[in-house]
Amino acid sequence: MKMFKLISIPALLLIVAGCGTNAAPKETITLYKSYTCGCCTGWKEHMESNGYKINVVNMEDKDLPAIKKKYGIARSLQSCHTSIIGDYIVEGHIPSKVIDKLLKERPKIDGIAMAGMPSGSPGMPGPKNETWKIYSIKDGKIKPYDQL
Repeated sequence: MKMFKLISIPALLLIVAGCGTNAAPKETITLYKSYTCGCCTGWKEHMESNGYKINVVNMEDKDLPAIKKKYGIARSLQSCHTSIIGDYIVEGHIPSKVIDKLLKERPKIDGIAMAGMPSGSPGMPGPKNETWKIYSIKDGKIKPYDQL
């Protein structure tokens, strides 16, 4: 007959709680947004539901252009919010999976941007077609960003 060791309930809970937590915690995002913007809040919720911690900096609408200028975001790429993740600028409603790719690969760019507020993008209503134009930014130069 085999003998089994008894494990205390607290020890068992620690073992079970630790299962599936091999992934490193995701980076914290600083989100600059208008305090009245609902779609920015929707993007924030999308990112939080995908494991990111968000530090929100609510601003007056008139103060947001200064943030975009500070980080060198071309007018043609601007959206309603700007985020900083580590050393990267992330402009607009970019999906978490694209940001995951950015942080995994760590390309030598300043950031990525998706202009405007495309229908169906995270935080925006509309069909979720997931075909958006995302660009990389490096020293003020803009190139298409390979999302997948």
